[in-house]
Amino acid sequence: MIEIKSPSTQFTFLVGQILGHLVQEGDLILVSGDLGSGKTVFAQGVAKGMGIIERVSSPTFTLMHIYQGPIVLLHADLYRLEYSQEVIDLGIMETLDEGAVGLIEWGDVASEVFPPDFLAVDIFIEEDETRRIEFRSVGTNWTKREQSLKISLDDLEKEPKQ
Repeated sequence: MIEIKSPSTQFTFLVGQILGHLVQEGDLILVSGDLGSGKTVFAQGVAKGMGIIERVSSPTFTLMHIYQGPIVLLHADLYRLEYSQEVIDLGIMETLDEGAVGLIEWGDVASEVFPPDFLAVDIFIEEDETRRIEFRSVGTNWTKREQSLKISLDDLEKEPKQ
């Protein structure tokens, strides 16, 4: 597991951007955290790191957005869904099979629907309002990139905080 503390929204964005530089076609990222923890800000950073220039917004009410870039980003929010079949009906897995990266907010609530190979990102709100972001590779897809992620995040922590 990799862990980093984020003192600000901008820092959370930069953490996402670092991850966005490392994604590959077909990757699945399941992001969890309380309301207001910064999941969408993190997703915006991932999109920026992937080279997506379109404005990324929360898919809470639309459930899913697709953004075009060098690699397609499927950004979904499962908060409002109650049943596994609703997740399946969104067609997330088919879009990943076509080479998109899937970043799924509240993905942990439907993890049984997804293949057992993904990056879990958990964002916790600490007592001092900072964020603790944890990365956990599930399966083998991300294990080869964990070291690159850790090095990049360590470098970010050494930079002056904004």
